[in-house]
Amino acid sequence: MKQSTKPISLNTTKDQFRSGVFFAIAGTALFSLKSIFAKLAFIEGIDATTLVTLRMIIAFPFYVVILIYAVKTRPEKAALLTKKDGLTIFGLGFLGYYLASYLDFQGLFYISAQLERLTLFTYPIMVALLSWVFFREKITLRILASLAISYMGVSLLFFNEVAVTTSNDHVALGTTLVALAAFSFAIYLIFSKAFVSRLGSLIFTSLAMSSSMVFILIQFFATHKLEDLNVSGKVWFLCFLLAVFSTVIPSFFTSEAINRIGATKTSIMGSIGPVMTIILAVNLLGEEFGLPQIAGLLLVLIGVSFLRKN
Repeated sequence: MKQSTKPISLNTTKDQFRSGVFFAIAGTALFSLKSIFAKLAFIEGIDATTLVTLRMIIAFPFYVVILIYAVKTRPEKAALLTKKDGLTIFGLGFLGYYLASYLDFQGLFYISAQLERLTLFTYPIMVALLSWVFFREKITLRILASLAISYMGVSLLFFNEVAVTTSNDHVALGTTLVALAAFSFAIYLIFSKAFVSRLGSLIFTSLAMSSSMVFILIQFFATHKLEDLNVSGKVWFLCFLLAVFSTVIPSFFTSEAINRIGATKTSIMGSIGPVMTIILAVNLLGEEFGLPQIAGLLLVLIGVSFLRKN
């Protein structure tokens, strides 16, 4: 008996790619606001651990509701979830949404939003390198050039910030923490695609983000008191913006983008992120913007763009 096969529509493929690009750009643009909201909250005197905790306290109910909705409307996807999957997703939630977020916020406390965003934006290169390590994807001269040019841009902005900052140790610490956050997020990206493809972005992201809540609460109560959550109304408002518009919405956008166009293309499409963060940092935070910032931005954008395939 001859088995019939249904050809994949070219228009469907194009639509999937376009929608994937939209989700990637929109997710990155919203994630880029995170640096601004966090900096404004730091001005109010909050520390990184409390900020991360308040962010997830607000975001957590959204993920629970979305998870319940996803399980009810996609029972065939939920049925595919195994105990081993749950443990792996729990670990990915630790890397991608707890460790990466905490390191990023802690690093942002010490450095400018511009340096933080450019440093974090090098994660596409880390995705390419980690894909070589774990999946034996080829390392090309293009990737090596991307690595060299991008980190020249970060170094330029780093040394400029060192020159104008009284505490050079803080700049070095902050940049290192953000680089580690980028590395942690890169690991999350390359291992999440298989789960997103099989379980769907709603179920996977809700589980990963919900699991990060466990680690955040452990850290908070190990280092803080419950009354430390008693912050001003302005801080709560900033945390709400951070939780909804720079966490919940972009987390699903990014997962869906990974599902449609892959982790590498998703990370490359995020070029709008550093540009948007720098514009907002200059206008809302009063950060300096001159030749070093322009040169650093251009070098990083050019470097990351080298990852595009011919």
